[in-house]
Amino acid sequence: QVQLVESGGGLVQPGGSLRLSCAASGRAFSGYIMGWFRQAPGKEREFVAAISRKGVITRYGDSVKGRFTISRDNAKNTVYLQMNSLKFEDTAVYSCVADLTFRSVLPNAYSEYDYWGQGTQVTVSS
Repeated sequence: QVQLVESGGGLVQPGGSLRLSCAASGRAFSGYIMGWFRQAPGKEREFVAAISRKGVITRYGDSVKGRFTISRDNAKNTVYLQMNSLKFEDTAVYSCVADLTFRSVLPNAYSEYDYWGQGTQVTVSS
């Protein structure tokens, strides 16, 4: 069983920045592919980013490329999402996910992840 706890959400103005964190339980964190999804009210869940086990390979959703950066610290069992140049449309609940399956391609489908956090709210508003 893997528990994921997100933090760092909040209210930010357009153009601002936030950094989300996700702390994972368990000793095998370095064996997980980690990722972030988001869901805004009335919209479908959207893939944001994923990172490989050693943090070498990353993948981003088209709407966040160039603005968001995913990273991880395996010594701290934590994955981060640095969000810059935030827009109104980035408002959503952001959830951390973990994939325990060995894959050669980072998944962007929510169903391919094994564990999910409760989420943290990010609101972009002036």
